[in-house]
Amino acid sequence: MRQVDRIVWASEDLRTCVGAKDVRADEFWCKHHIPGRPLYPGVFMIESSAQCASWLFRTRFPALGFLGFLRCDDTVFRGQVVPGDTFVIVVREIEATPRRFISLVQGMVGTKLVFEAKITGMAI
Repeated sequence: MRQVDRIVWASEDLRTCVGAKDVRADEFWCKHHIPGRPLYPGVFMIESSAQCASWLFRTRFPALGFLGFLRCDDTVFRGQVVPGDTFVIVVREIEATPRRFISLVQGMVGTKLVFEAKITGMAI
C-alpha cells in the first residue's frame, strides 16, 4: 500500500527529506471514510510519514532487510486532508543506528501544518 508518490527533495547528508502524496478521489478509502465528505485517514498520514522516513533511512543503509514500523509518539492532527490535496511530508531524522531510526515528521497541505509525530522504525 504505497502512500508516498514521490520524494521531492533530500538533504546532502540524507537526514532530511520532503515527500508528497497526491490524495485522489478514486482511492479505496474515499467511499467509506466519511461518506459524502471523504477525509484522508489519520492512520494514512502516519503511514505516509513512516514510508518517507523509511526511504530516507534505506537510502543510507541499503543492505538491510525489511523495515518495520515500531512506534508513533507525540502525534497531533491539526487539520484535514481531502481528495485533491497534495499531502507534503517533511522528515528530519533525529537518531539512527544501522538497525533503527527515529524521525520527526510533519504533514502539510499548502502552507498549513496538518499533522506531526515522532516515528521509530527498525530493520527486521
